[in-house]
Amino acid sequence: MAEGFARAHGSGVIEPQSAGLAPARTIASLTHKVMLEKNIDMKDISSKGIDEIMGGIDLIINMSGEDLPFKTRAPVERWDIRDPIGESKQVYREVRDQIEQRVHELIATVRGRKPAASAQRPSAARVDTRGRTPRK
Repeated sequence: MAEGFARAHGSGVIEPQSAGLAPARTIASLTHKVMLEKNIDMKDISSKGIDEIMGGIDLIINMSGEDLPFKTRAPVERWDIRDPIGESKQVYREVRDQIEQRVHELIATVRGRKPAASAQRPSAARVDTRGRTPRK
């Protein structure tokens, strides 16, 4: 969900990539459904392994609720967001709305410190360390 919102609302500001330590290659059907309610199509988004992230990472958003099991030079921002897997559609909507708000805050923060319009967009990776379906 975070990558979907970041792509839809943060174009030209951030370049998101979803990653996990044990990524699922598909997105839960309820994720697709609740994101379509916000006019965001997730069909071209998939989570990759953390080792598949392209380019440098300027920020890691950790939504796993756990500490990262590896060292990184990139700063890590922790978002405590419920995992909706196996929950109701209403829970998916609540999680979606919470993620949307956090992504908007991140975009506003990045815009506020961006030095010039020609500056490169920071790359942000979202990591799930639970070994189950990563959230988007």
